[in-house]
Amino acid sequence: MLSFRAVELNDLRLVHEWLQRPHVRRWWREHDTYEDVVRSYAPAIDGSDPTDLYLVLLDGGAIGFIQTYLVADYPEYGSLIGCGEGTAGVDLFIADEALTGKGIGSEILRRFVSQIVFAPATTRRCVDGPEAANTASVRAFEKAGFRVVGDFVEDGNESVLLQFDRATSYDTPIA
Repeated sequence: MLSFRAVELNDLRLVHEWLQRPHVRRWWREHDTYEDVVRSYAPAIDGSDPTDLYLVLLDGGAIGFIQTYLVADYPEYGSLIGCGEGTAGVDLFIADEALTGKGIGSEILRRFVSQIVFAPATTRRCVDGPEAANTASVRAFEKAGFRVVGDFVEDGNESVLLQFDRATSYDTPIA
């Protein structure tokens, strides 16, 4: 069974270890050291940064990381992607490479968006912007019901803008 729990300070060593794994590091390149991870994520844990961080749990064991934030809290990014009020962003990775490519990422997204991202009634849409070359991520989002609505360049990388609207129902199976 999939579930989520807020990341705590004592989880950051595990998150750092995961970020060093080649299949994760290929797309999450900015955290070389444990100190980088603490500097990046501790403010969200203590509430001084508006991003919400979660561990993804499968049958109680941690298998990945997922975060969400309101795009309006990051106006430069909102301007880049053309979204703002009522829009949440989401980013994730599965830590165990053996669990990738099995549909787990799409199921994580379905549950997380339904249970966490859309919990506030004011959130109308959820977006993600993976690098265009990360076709596995793009496909996982599409299988979770997100649709490609544009593209943009961030930090010199071509990225795909994927969007899921609150009006879309997870009650209907997604092919």
